[in-house]
Amino acid sequence: MKVRASSLCFAIAAATTLGFTGFANAQSGDKTSRTLEQVKARGSLSCGTNTGLAGFALPDDKGNWTGIDVDLCRAISAAIFNDPNKIKFVPLTAKDRFTALQSGEIDVLSRNGTWTQSREADLGLLWTGVNYYDGQGFMVRKKLNVSSAMELSGASVCVQQGTTTELNLADYFRSNNMKYEVVAFATANEAIKAYDSGRCDAYTTDQSGLYSERIKLTNADEHLVLPEVISKEPLGPAVRQGDDQWFNLVKWAHFVMLNAEELGITKANVDERLKSTVPEVRRLLGVEGDYGKALGLTPDWGFRIVKHVGNYGESFNRNLGEGSRLKIKRGLNALWNKGGLQYAPPVR
Repeated sequence: MKVRASSLCFAIAAATTLGFTGFANAQSGDKTSRTLEQVKARGSLSCGTNTGLAGFALPDDKGNWTGIDVDLCRAISAAIFNDPNKIKFVPLTAKDRFTALQSGEIDVLSRNGTWTQSREADLGLLWTGVNYYDGQGFMVRKKLNVSSAMELSGASVCVQQGTTTELNLADYFRSNNMKYEVVAFATANEAIKAYDSGRCDAYTTDQSGLYSERIKLTNADEHLVLPEVISKEPLGPAVRQGDDQWFNLVKWAHFVMLNAEELGITKANVDERLKSTVPEVRRLLGVEGDYGKALGLTPDWGFRIVKHVGNYGESFNRNLGEGSRLKIKRGLNALWNKGGLQYAPPVR
């Protein structure tokens, strides 16, 4: 342990000597930022989200938003206002999403964004966690008779500009000494429409997105998702650097939903669970202790989230899983004690 600790100290010292240029360049480093107070004074949360991606963020014809990213914003609203609907949803393209957060146009970005080092260090942002573990893949027409991404040499590939998807695509073909033609578009909607019309042989994005976009195609059954996963795509919400309280609030809204699932607390039984004698349940629901005060919230903030939005498993099921049109398996997004990666620190 002493050797490891010393190594870590040396690494930190070396990094400090080189200088944290991204941190120094961050425009949002003012620790007196009061995002929560601004949200309360405004009476609503400004949530930046996708322009329309089934399972993550999608408005219906009446303007009602649904999706796992939408639910995270609803959880924040529920924790603050005891109302999951005090939200202004701001649909953003991949190109505009980070600028909108940096400028203060939105309070939180919950838009299936990949957590990377440069996005935090260079852009002055912080990811509050991972609400969906994903990886990039490819979709092709079945008539192409391709069963592996390794057979795509010489193919034309539709992709969205300004994303890690575009960068991963280049890395994959270069590392495998394969040629390809990139057909890039400003928005995901333009890219999938171009693929559907036959302008390219393959379409690439996160695998969850492939399943979401496939249902939009003219003949969805004529297309298949190839098995290769060519990248790590930890997707989650982001906030500006410089407001630790807001960062913690957004982070713990997600953690409460995970802990609620692990403890078996649901929208249907949360009222009854208020009577529980289990310490973990009592703390999460605010019956015992005041774990909301440091977040600027009331003691029952965890109860509010589960009461209005449900636990993580409920959100996953209705938006992405068996209760949705996508029927995506939990996989890596199962709880840690069910073979997945979703793990939350305890409320205590």
